[in-house]
Amino acid sequence: MNIIEVTEVDDQLIEAFDRLTPQLSSSNPPPTAEELAAIVGSEASRLFVAKEDDTIYGTLTLAVFRIPTGLRAWVEDVVVDSAARGKGVGAQLSEAAIALAKDLGATTVDLTSRPSREAANRLYQRLGFVKRETNVYRYKI
Repeated sequence: MNIIEVTEVDDQLIEAFDRLTPQLSSSNPPPTAEELAAIVGSEASRLFVAKEDDTIYGTLTLAVFRIPTGLRAWVEDVVVDSAARGKGVGAQLSEAAIALAKDLGATTVDLTSRPSREAANRLYQRLGFVKRETNVYRYKI
C-alpha cells in the first residue's frame, strides 16, 4: 500500500470519496470536487490517501494550525474501505500524518473517535495515542 499526500484533485479522488464517505458518515454527503480542491489547496490541511493498484482504499486529513500556545495537529475523517480493513491501512495513514506533523514542528497530534468504532480506537491506542480526560463540546450552527 502506498501512502500519498494528495496535491491535485482528479476523477479517481472524487470517486474514492463518493465511495468512502458513506462508510464514515451517514449524515454528511461526499465532498465535491471544489471542496476537495479547497482542502488540497489549503495551508492548514493535508490530505493523504492509501493507494494500491490504482485504487484508493483509505483517506485521512491532517489539519495543522498555529495558535498562541503552539503548532497544533489534528487528524480528521479517517476512513478505510471495508474491503481493506484489518490490513494496516489505517496505521499507515496515521503514521504518515504523525511523521508530517512532527516534521512541521507540532509536538502533539490529536484526534477523536466515536466509542462505537472499536477497531479504530484499538488502533489509535496501539499507535501510542492516549485517551485524554477532557470534555469535547459541539455547537451546531
